Amino acid sequence: MPLTYRRLLPLLALAGLSLAGTAVGMANEPAASASATDGYDDQAPLSAVAQLGKKLFFDPSLSGSGRMSCATCHDPANHYAPANSLAVQLGGPHLDRPGIRAVPSLAYKMSTPSFSIGEESAADEAAEASPMTEASGVALANAPAAVTGPLTAQAVVKAEAAAAVNLVPQGGMFWDGRVDSLEEQALQPMISPFEMANADAATVYAKLKESYGKEISALFGDNILSDQDMTISEIGFALARYQIEENSFHPYTSKYDYYLRGKAMLTDAEARGLKLFDDANKGNCASCHLDKMTGDGQMPNFTDFEFEALGAPRNPAIPANADVHYYDTGICGPLRNDTYSAQQQNCGLFKTPTLRNVATRQVFFHNGVYRTLEDVTRFYVRRDTNPDEIYPKDASGKVLKYDDLPPQYQANIDVIDAPMNRKPGDAPALNDAEIADIVAFLKTLTDGYDPAKDGIKAAK
Repeated sequence: MPLTYRRLLPLLALAGLSLAGTAVGMANEPAASASATDGYDDQAPLSAVAQLGKKLFFDPSLSGSGRMSCATCHDPANHYAPANSLAVQLGGPHLDRPGIRAVPSLAYKMSTPSFSIGEESAADEAAEASPMTEASGVALANAPAAVTGPLTAQAVVKAEAAAAVNLVPQGGMFWDGRVDSLEEQALQPMISPFEMANADAATVYAKLKESYGKEISALFGDNILSDQDMTISEIGFALARYQIEENSFHPYTSKYDYYLRGKAMLTDAEARGLKLFDDANKGNCASCHLDKMTGDGQMPNFTDFEFEALGAPRNPAIPANADVHYYDTGICGPLRNDTYSAQQQNCGLFKTPTLRNVATRQVFFHNGVYRTLEDVTRFYVRRDTNPDEIYPKDASGKVLKYDDLPPQYQANIDVIDAPMNRKPGDAPALNDAEIADIVAFLKTLTDGYDPAKDGIKAAK
């Protein structure tokens, strides 16, 4: 495929999304112009490249076991997250090798900017109320020029040489931000020993030629198949196109989306939960999980794409944690190995995930240590006031606070931002009733809401 044509594909497909009024476009418009359907039914036809990506996404033959596809861990019926309650998923040649981190959802990934270290954005600092405008799917769809480079949102990179003292890591794919694009994210599991577990790239290449050779040649040119790296790269491109063009990866059809458009009402508990979610002295959740619609009608993604060290307790359900000397330090490894992973200030930091569809998840945090939203919220408000409720104790009864991070990195843990700025003996920022209200609000972030059915229930 000629390079100019390949570069035009993202623009053409995204422009099609915009013109067709799909969930990426219409669902992000202001309430006054929002479609009456606002849902999955607005799907535009997938491009030929995205159709190939869809086949690849559901094909278990591309794995070493012959039984694992992308959809195995990223179940469309569960908003592209695992459908089970395992802390880590099982993969490998015999589907019996455990991973080391909880598998994130693939939903709403197209708005993720490339990894960078820079100043916190002005919007984040001033109001924590709007995701990066330049990082939205709508902004991409309406871009006046051809989209080039990796298929990420390509947000404006925050200058690494910024004079500000508070430089923060942000963006990138996976919990540690180790790759920058949807293409790279899609390809890494294929050779991961505890995921799809192909022996090497050559094995993937051979499978692609055998099963998809004709389609690859037709879409990308006859010469592509003679080059292993180019073939694999184009396959990553196809998987990325599928995730961008398929509405169900980013539908914006939750009750909260309808509420922002003026088409749904929150219950009293949900409204109280939203207020607590935003309150800088209570939940303070919106400081990282941005929840406000932008002035031009773009929906929030419920993440600032930045990294935090929270000090979640160690999860004994992860087999790797049986080794007392093993630690998952996020940006610092074990899966990332670059300049950033060698910098001590990044150790223990994990990317802030979106909270969209969070109520459908069965495990939480990078290590899947919690199973309910109530426990997650309780961790935030009682970690420092009642650490004995959060962490284990040693033989002498001493609380092993921050037990999943080596002592030399524990200074990176956030003890400044509410509600994690309290001391033992202080009252937690939220009581049990307030925690219940926040959880009620979080449940409004699940896609697939039908305001008509809710209206009937309200009438009854």
